[in-house]
Amino acid sequence: MSLLAVDGLTVRFGGRAVVDGVDLHIEEGEVLALLGPSGCGKSTSLRAIAGLQRADEGRIVLEGRSLSAPFVPPERRGVGLVFQDGAVFPHLSVRRNLGFGLQGLPKPERTQRVGELLALLGLDGLGDRMPHQLSGGQRQRVALGRALGPRPRLLLLDEPFASLDAALKVSLREDLFALLRSLRTTALLVTHDQDEALEVADRVAVMHEGRVEQVGTAEAILERPATPFVAGFVGGGALVPVTVEGGCVVWGSQRVPCGRPDGDASLVVRADDLSVGEGWSATATGSRVRGARRATRVTLDGGVAVDVVGVHEGAVSVRLERVRFVGSE
Repeated sequence: MSLLAVDGLTVRFGGRAVVDGVDLHIEEGEVLALLGPSGCGKSTSLRAIAGLQRADEGRIVLEGRSLSAPFVPPERRGVGLVFQDGAVFPHLSVRRNLGFGLQGLPKPERTQRVGELLALLGLDGLGDRMPHQLSGGQRQRVALGRALGPRPRLLLLDEPFASLDAALKVSLREDLFALLRSLRTTALLVTHDQDEALEVADRVAVMHEGRVEQVGTAEAILERPATPFVAGFVGGGALVPVTVEGGCVVWGSQRVPCGRPDGDASLVVRADDLSVGEGWSATATGSRVRGARRATRVTLDGGVAVDVVGVHEGAVSVRLERVRFVGSE
């Protein structure tokens, strides 16, 4: 049995389904990322799981206990919450912020737990500081510690690094997700950052217009995208219509073995999948930086634009080095 089971989750605003029949299952100790563009319904899904938003339809079950029928209020769900802005209490010290959710414990046990959290989060020596005396990364560590303090069965993270600068975001997420794994904490991460989702999550659920289009490992999402949206959104690929003849993709003058039945198909093509050489005639029109390298935008005969590394502007022919279908098994 999954630790969290969400089946048919639907949330409507003004008669429109912003979350439309979402199914999510998270195993104990797993980190699942809910990835998608702004407005796709991912944060609303998280809020419904947390009890901050009532669902119109569907079932939410945590450790075999229904949270949706009857409705269980947020404070009784046993989940921890971390939001984008950290949401620490500005009038409380770090130590008192961390102890806020531990009021039911005897004082000696509460003091011990706060000390453990300070050490786990790298906040030793900062317990008496106020939030305005902390950096953005330190405040976010306090927010995480406050959520982890009561030892929740499920941790919900809603864009927790979005307000941080790029360098701090990368180092903090590496530290915090290493901590979560050491604690075997089950977590649902909501993010629009595909690098974040692919790097830290055990599995990724890609969401679009209120629906989950694919759930899988980072490798499965990148190498076997289930839908055109997933293919284009994750990994920055271009969709290229091709024909398969005799078990080969016809790529201009090139025939690339693929082991797929003959007929029309769609390839997802990324910059590293192409090289200069006999294949498909194209026109290179301009370059742009992709990570540490510069790629050139190339328009194939037929009008589809793709990126290619190591190409100069002008007429060119590009070879297909790797075949990756959309919707393939």
